[in-house]
Amino acid sequence: MLNELSDITLKKGAINPELYSRYEVKRGLRDLDGRGVLVGLTEIGEVHSYILDEGEMVPVPGRLIYRGFDISELAKGFMEDKRFGFEETVYLLLFGNLPDKNSLADFEKLLSYYQKLPEDFARDMILKAPSKNIMNGLARSVLGLYSFDDNPDDLSIKNVLRQCIQLIASFPSLAVYSYQAYSHYHGNQSLFLHSPQPELSLAENILYMLRPNREYTELEAKLLDLALVLHAEHGGGNNSSFVTHVVTSTGTDTYSVIAAALGALKGPKHGGANHKVIQMIEDIKDKVKDWDDDEEIANYLAQILNKDAFDHSGLIYGIGHAVYSISDPRAVILKRYAGKLAQEKGLEKEFKLYAKVEQIAPEAIARYTKIYKGVSANVDFYSGFVYQMLNLPLEMFTPIFALARIAGWSAHRIEEIVNGGKIIRPAYKSVVQRQTYVPLNERD
Repeated sequence: MLNELSDITLKKGAINPELYSRYEVKRGLRDLDGRGVLVGLTEIGEVHSYILDEGEMVPVPGRLIYRGFDISELAKGFMEDKRFGFEETVYLLLFGNLPDKNSLADFEKLLSYYQKLPEDFARDMILKAPSKNIMNGLARSVLGLYSFDDNPDDLSIKNVLRQCIQLIASFPSLAVYSYQAYSHYHGNQSLFLHSPQPELSLAENILYMLRPNREYTELEAKLLDLALVLHAEHGGGNNSSFVTHVVTSTGTDTYSVIAAALGALKGPKHGGANHKVIQMIEDIKDKVKDWDDDEEIANYLAQILNKDAFDHSGLIYGIGHAVYSISDPRAVILKRYAGKLAQEKGLEKEFKLYAKVEQIAPEAIARYTKIYKGVSANVDFYSGFVYQMLNLPLEMFTPIFALARIAGWSAHRIEEIVNGGKIIRPAYKSVVQRQTYVPLNERD
């Protein structure tokens, strides 16, 4: 019966594509030229990918801006200082300015203080009935923290800020412990739970808690920290941050909002793409005999685009972005440092293959598919490779994204509370014909 009902649902649920054009519906809240439909204002993040010249869009190298600061300059600043930058980035996103040394030190102490989970939380909420997907386990844990909050529904900025900082600080433990429970109960691996160390950065603590021996190199921790910074925010127009605004506008609690954002990020069209990049590259490594042969690589990418290879989706994962066309600044920065880690790990050959696919894929896509703008590697293309070099389990790739993006979600939640007031409620036009009611005993 379920099969029959599914067939009915598919038949009845299909809307004539021509109606979207007739009623000028912006599918995906995007214009045909790729520009997003303006639905709000923000001071948190900005994505810059084109300029207007006499009304015509002219693509330019992509830029990502946090609170007015170019992400390239931010990354250069803390990388050249040989220090961690994620905590500073969180401060910037939440409060709108870069902290001085004393303010940063105090904020880092606050994050360290809030890393500790409630007593027995790991045992009762994470280890019992562990989820088969870490993102779902993370969402369940977030919702569970509502019960441990004395003022969960207080929407004062002070209280919401406290909730957000607690969640940012505790996300590494929630995600890592969810993975350890999954690995033990569903993968028959040894169970171990390392407590976060207050003197370590959030990036260091992720590696410290995740690895059985708790060991990591400085370059590994610095590169993971950089990845967190690059994923922390993306201009407010991304799906999960929009979800944060939408759900916040209803007046609900912080835990419900962040759980909803996690659900949005879990989707492979949003946060799960780096997972698919790794699987795709592994498939290319297996099917392409000569990794230095551009023609052989191009031919196999053509097979992928024609749905004859890999997962038959017709997609080259990690190539292309809804906004960027010439370049994704996050991919540019991550690629530079990924090359250094590849040298340390002895994976120069694999890194070279990634670079070749990055170079060849846009040409193949332009040849075999209809696109309205150019395409380039996005951040997912190299982030998966970085996580693989860090020996992070595949199941943790999207959760790592969440550990970073919680900073942006928190900033957007607070911004919506301060500047909102109206519930976000878009319009949908009904295109179904009027029906005449037929009594039950007269229906065929």
